[in-house]
Amino acid sequence: MQRDGSLAGLRRWLSGTPAPCTLARVNQGRIKTPEQLRSHRWYGASGLRAFGHRSRTAQMGYSPADYAGKPVIAVINTWSDISPCHSHFRARAEEIKRGIWQAGGFPVELPALSLSENFQKPTTMLYRNLLAMEVEELLRSYPADGAVLMGGCDKTTPGLLLGAISMNLPALFVPAGPMLRGDWRGQTLGSGSDVWKYWAELRAGTLAESAWNEMESGIARSAGTCMTMGTAATMMSAAEVLGFTLPGASAIPAPDSRHARMATLAGRRIVDMVWEDLKPSELLSAEAFDNAIVTVLALGGSTNAVIHLLALARRAGIPLQLERFDQLSREIPVIANLRPTGSFLMEDFFYAGGLPALLRALGPRLSLACRTVSGRTLGEDIAGAEIYDPRVIRSPAEPVAPSGGLAILRGNLAPDGAVMKPLAAAPELWKHAGPAIVFDSYAELLERIDDPALEVDARSVLVLRNAGPKGGPGMPEWGQLPIPKKLLAQGVRDLLRISDARMSGTSYGACVLHVAPEAFVGGPLGLLQNGDIIELDVHERRLDVRLSAEELERRRAARPTPRARYPRGYGRLFIEHIQQANEGCDFDFLLGSERIEEPAIF
Repeated sequence: MQRDGSLAGLRRWLSGTPAPCTLARVNQGRIKTPEQLRSHRWYGASGLRAFGHRSRTAQMGYSPADYAGKPVIAVINTWSDISPCHSHFRARAEEIKRGIWQAGGFPVELPALSLSENFQKPTTMLYRNLLAMEVEELLRSYPADGAVLMGGCDKTTPGLLLGAISMNLPALFVPAGPMLRGDWRGQTLGSGSDVWKYWAELRAGTLAESAWNEMESGIARSAGTCMTMGTAATMMSAAEVLGFTLPGASAIPAPDSRHARMATLAGRRIVDMVWEDLKPSELLSAEAFDNAIVTVLALGGSTNAVIHLLALARRAGIPLQLERFDQLSREIPVIANLRPTGSFLMEDFFYAGGLPALLRALGPRLSLACRTVSGRTLGEDIAGAEIYDPRVIRSPAEPVAPSGGLAILRGNLAPDGAVMKPLAAAPELWKHAGPAIVFDSYAELLERIDDPALEVDARSVLVLRNAGPKGGPGMPEWGQLPIPKKLLAQGVRDLLRISDARMSGTSYGACVLHVAPEAFVGGPLGLLQNGDIIELDVHERRLDVRLSAEELERRRAARPTPRARYPRGYGRLFIEHIQQANEGCDFDFLLGSERIEEPAIF
């Protein structure tokens, strides 16, 4: 077979060759019997309610031969007309169902909340936990024995996994896959990264409006997620290394026929997982989450992964702490040469060998005994992987950078931590001191940032506050604050920027993010005044303001209590129960692994 990026492990799955443990039942026998399936309580019992379930299933055109004694598989589909990343999911759902039928299961497609990063305001992060709740309750309240989770757009992947972890039924994730490379005047464009780049040039007056308008039709050319190593690609990769996808699935481009075949194989595999009773709790461990962190760091992945992995680990009962990201970041080389940190895009990454090739290159830095949905270990899944293009996937001996994919900062400005991606910043700003220019809201920032009277220079530190979990609300991706137009005209292309917001994984720049606690709940960011001197030292992992503890306390005592944002509805529930960024931004009442009883059927 040609070296086309389909990878040794994935090639076996896609070809249907009976290689070790491809689609054969891993244990060569069923752990469960048909009577032990959850769905048996709905379909296999006698009495009034079971009569109703069977008769209503017949109403939809199915006979008992279609479902009797078979695993019922919930296909959780986040397709919608306003989710471009998932626009191919109607077809993929049918391909998944085909695999479920082939393996002797009964597919039931269930629509779930569509989190469209491009269109949903103020931010999809406001609704990640709502999707998690919906997934958990869909799986609990319906006769599901297992689930295929369809997602990929930024918050969809963690939202689906959070719900599946809490429900703890056999679950397999089908990633949406990246879109094709962008194209403009013979140049390759990357989602987000090139938008920010050329938007700055447009504002600086170095790019014509006509050229900017041309890019609109060429930067997003197919279904699929952002093709840079943004949050979507980062979290799909994290899902794979946590064991939730078929080997090599996370990087297959969405329009590639191999993506459709992977979907069908996922449908076949989930049926076997139900009979084997292979659940998320058997995949997830402290070692599995270390693997995910190592992978994110080696990819130069999104800062958003910090929040999502914290939440996922805590749902699984694993007390992951912010410091673990920093400990591993000091040791792990960045070996994926992908934008925004590097040069290439996800399509190139897949052809170069994809995630299995990168994982095999990392070798001893991973815990290879962790199990995956394949029924094998991670080490077995990646055993045949090769790097086909060393320009895209480097070796640890010749990395993009020897370490520093992420940095966790602390100090009197971020007592509970802040996150930075140093490799995306100008190195001269890694150690910097300068006067603060404070904005109390993003609306204020947009109103003032290009005012010629704004007293700003290359030493200034832009500060945005009230953009965190409660202050945003929902912690929007406002952390890549725009550089003032008059500085752009002077040739300045990076500036130290600090906020309690998040930043798109496709973004870049000297941006300190996720400052905790956030300003809205009394964090030190809310105490800053214009002109206060802020100090950043990436090597020492420090973020401070040159103010005494006494002065900070004096300002805190004088600070007014912020007003509530939502008088009612989901927004009120969010504000009352959301945790801070360093805790994963989960709802406090969703934590814990206590078993919830199966629903009564009367």
